[in-house]
Amino acid sequence: MAKRVLVVDDEKLILKGIRFSLEQDDMQVDTAMDGEAALELAQDNSYDIILLDVMLPKMNGLEVCQQIREFSDVPIIMLTAKGEDMDKILGLDYGADDYVTKPFNILEVKARMKAIMRRTEKSENHGSKKRVIEKAGMRIDCDSHSVFIGGNEINLTAKEFDLIELLALNPNKVYSREELLNIVWGYEYPGDVRTVDVHIRRLREKIEKNPSDPKYVHTKWGVGYYFRG
Repeated sequence: MAKRVLVVDDEKLILKGIRFSLEQDDMQVDTAMDGEAALELAQDNSYDIILLDVMLPKMNGLEVCQQIREFSDVPIIMLTAKGEDMDKILGLDYGADDYVTKPFNILEVKARMKAIMRRTEKSENHGSKKRVIEKAGMRIDCDSHSVFIGGNEINLTAKEFDLIELLALNPNKVYSREELLNIVWGYEYPGDVRTVDVHIRRLREKIEKNPSDPKYVHTKWGVGYYFRG
């Protein structure tokens, strides 16, 4: 089945170029040129992945990303013309799965898209095992991709769930950032290990009462991260 993609950018030439390239890979592409139109399309349709520019009229891409996260865990890649690291990290803090800085090579964009979509498909296929993990007041339902703490469901993105599932299935095993990037994002993923740090921090903010003194996801300084079993 053809993958369905939403591409959002206010520059017609960029939209046209991305659309043409993705359609060459037999993807079905919808486009939007402002934030409000993008949000409406995301609400009304089911996408496999969204490419979302940061600088948009009516509603910026970060706001769009944040609002989409209220009803969907669809993978989102932010497109930004800004090169500062804080801008990239800010995009991830709003719920994005990855970022690409303009000007970009469309082949790199497609490589990142395919890596994320492959990982998402694998995660969905693993749901048939119907596993439930219960640790220290946390309940992880691997079938429904749900996490509960004290009976309250925690709203996690797909990548955040993949991280907590992997760590909780292997308590006290320390994973390096490189290992987590390879396992959760995939060996062919061309991203940066800082992506792992941002996702771990965002995960802690959701599941920990005190993220600076975590109960579940701990740091082994100089090595990586682990789930305390």
